[in-house]
Amino acid sequence: MKLLLLSLLFLLPIQWEPNFENAKKTAKEKHQLILLNFSGSDWCGPCILLRKDYLESETFTALANDRLVLVNADFPRKKKNQGSAELIKRNEALAEQYNKQGNFPFTLLLNADGKVLKTWIGKPEVSVDAWTDEIKTICDANK
Repeated sequence: MKLLLLSLLFLLPIQWEPNFENAKKTAKEKHQLILLNFSGSDWCGPCILLRKDYLESETFTALANDRLVLVNADFPRKKKNQGSAELIKRNEALAEQYNKQGNFPFTLLLNADGKVLKTWIGKPEVSVDAWTDEIKTICDANK
């Protein structure tokens, strides 16, 4: 039965919180860290690969479901892919605070107060397992 439940966990997609303030509240309540990812989901090749190869991997999903609150600040170019005016405004505010250089993809690991603990510019240069282990180590150090 446990095996069945564990395998179902991997079938569930990871949940992305669209509101950073809600993410901070959840992270405080659950004693978790926040992974903030800046992406251009419909134009940025490395962003698409990061999502497919890393963020949607079983290794990362298992860690994220247990230890992280995920926020994706997406900046699509195609009108059909753009979010609501409120979402665009929130993402622009996040970029002003955390991504003034306009890097894509740009991933940050933050504590529940929004303090930057680690950043990655571009797609990680290590394997998914190594990247996930690095995140896990930072999570463990910040319990």
